[in-house]
Amino acid sequence: MSTNTQVPTLDGAGAIPAYVARPEGTPRGAIIVIQEIFGVNPGIRQKADDWAALGYLAVAPDVFWRQKLGIELNPDVAEEFQEGVGYMMKHDFDLGIQDVEAVIHWIRRSENVAKVGLVGYCMGGRIAYMAAARTDVDASVGYYGVGIDQMLNEAHAIANPLLLHVPTADGFVPAASQKAMHDGLDGNHHVTLYDYEGLDHGFADTFGARRNEEAATLADKRTEEFFAANVG
Repeated sequence: MSTNTQVPTLDGAGAIPAYVARPEGTPRGAIIVIQEIFGVNPGIRQKADDWAALGYLAVAPDVFWRQKLGIELNPDVAEEFQEGVGYMMKHDFDLGIQDVEAVIHWIRRSENVAKVGLVGYCMGGRIAYMAAARTDVDASVGYYGVGIDQMLNEAHAIANPLLLHVPTADGFVPAASQKAMHDGLDGNHHVTLYDYEGLDHGFADTFGARRNEEAATLADKRTEEFFAANVG
């Protein structure tokens, strides 16, 4: 199993498996790392480890735990990519955001870390937007979030900073959807959107064929500065 911790659900009826990486000394804050459709795989664990190295408590919950425990998929393998799509199609996002809220509460109450940020990728990018609109997380970052244009009616509820990384050649987020995101969010002073010209979905993947080193480095630098300003 890639997870090493159990986080109680809000109703106490179950526990969310999570990979937790701890910094040396007192955490400067906490970062929740939300997976793509491929589970808490080596790339997500590495991202959590990187946040811990920067002094944050990092928590990567197993988003698909209600469907199947311990999913780890490789996005560069076509069959595994499609398997991940299947899990996403069956995922209950409304229930899933309650799990995110449970992780936020656990960090603040059990780990005694007051400031909490959240960063998500792909499906996790959508969850980052939902967390900004539906929870009291202190700051959120979404990389190439899918379906955000369909939830712009929730933008008025965003009360804390939200940063979105948008590759303009994203095969899963067409130009019309990107325009809708800009139209609906550019006027919101809590929200910042960065476009990455000519890049496709997954450009900030930790490993693998989808990664664009230059753009990933730039986006991650912006994310790191954003959390330093808003989380700790």
